[in-house]
Amino acid sequence: MTKRIVVTGIGATSALGGTAPENWANLLDGMSGTRTLTHEWIEKYQIPVHFAAEAIVRPEEVLPRHEAKRLDPSTQFALIAAREAWEDAGSPEVAPERLGIDWATGIGGVWTLLDAWDTLREKGPRRVMPLTVPMLMPNAGAGNLSLQFNARAFARTVVSACASSTESIANAYEHLQDGLADVVIAGGAESAIHPITMASFASAQALSRRNDDPATASRPGAIDRDGFVMGEGGAALVLETEEHAKARGAKIYAYLVGGGVTADAYHITGNDPEGGGAARAVEAALAQAGASPDEVSHINAHATSTPVGDPNEYEALKRVFGDRIDEIPVSATKASTGHLLGGTGALEAIYTVLALRDRIAPPTINMTEPDPAVPFKLSGQSQPLGEGSLLGISNSFGFGGHNAVVAFRSVD
Repeated sequence: MTKRIVVTGIGATSALGGTAPENWANLLDGMSGTRTLTHEWIEKYQIPVHFAAEAIVRPEEVLPRHEAKRLDPSTQFALIAAREAWEDAGSPEVAPERLGIDWATGIGGVWTLLDAWDTLREKGPRRVMPLTVPMLMPNAGAGNLSLQFNARAFARTVVSACASSTESIANAYEHLQDGLADVVIAGGAESAIHPITMASFASAQALSRRNDDPATASRPGAIDRDGFVMGEGGAALVLETEEHAKARGAKIYAYLVGGGVTADAYHITGNDPEGGGAARAVEAALAQAGASPDEVSHINAHATSTPVGDPNEYEALKRVFGDRIDEIPVSATKASTGHLLGGTGALEAIYTVLALRDRIAPPTINMTEPDPAVPFKLSGQSQPLGEGSLLGISNSFGFGGHNAVVAFRSVD
């Protein structure tokens, strides 16, 4: 029997705010989280892109020093977001063997890894920290969250580039359906605003070069878009069976009704220009939800603001929705948050949940002249979503040809 899966807690830290409510309020206000970087390494290494969407609340402002120093920044963000989500869910009483972790990251502990390499070269092997490997490993987030919440059902890690945390939510849905847990903490985190990643993405001509006006650099759907903006942070959702949530009197934000995960098998960095894999992920999510494309009320698009990626996503969605895609209110929230890589899907899933709750699609800032090749229904103002039962989807696509989509339904 298919179970109903509900969202009972949310937590987020990003360039828009240190909590989920701050994120949502600033997103609706049209805030841009992109700012000029002041790190000495920008000039030292002559990084050609001087801006990014750094988390506005730094982990050291939130975590005790003794705790923070044992964790890579990506895991610090994971802990901050998950603690907020857990508290927001009312700190559920659940047997440890019935609590699971589905976590994600795209890159993992890049700061720890490269700091340790610098230490080895400059000071020798005896000065490399004993905790270097436990801090840099991609599953550090899942492992530390398992320890934090005494989660013994499982602690799983998805590493599928920019699709990672959307895939972790899709996995959580299936794990709850399969009876492997009653409650799951799902999400992802990333902290990769580092000279190596900034230089690499810039070399690949993937980043915007708007050094003179960083706040408007990310402009999905605009004809003059020139690349994405690096972001960072973490986002977490507490998911549980409706039966478990109602038994403890928990508030319910929305229903998680399905997920779809596919692969392009086309190119290691580029999307399939025909959008077949992305379209199949949307169709799989809707099939799992028992819903038709005509029921979709809102889409949070992947929409990174790259010249090629945005029209590819449009073509993929047109394969699913036909001409109706031009009528569905779409939000491209990376314009405000930057691109959190492995953490972006969970953050955008939260935005989708709140859009359904408040019946409003958040604005897409920096829309100048729309690109005729990307005629999404984007707006610089919030768009009303109407009455009745609402169905929203959130898309994520990543290097390696990974596609992941999750679907949520509003609470009637």
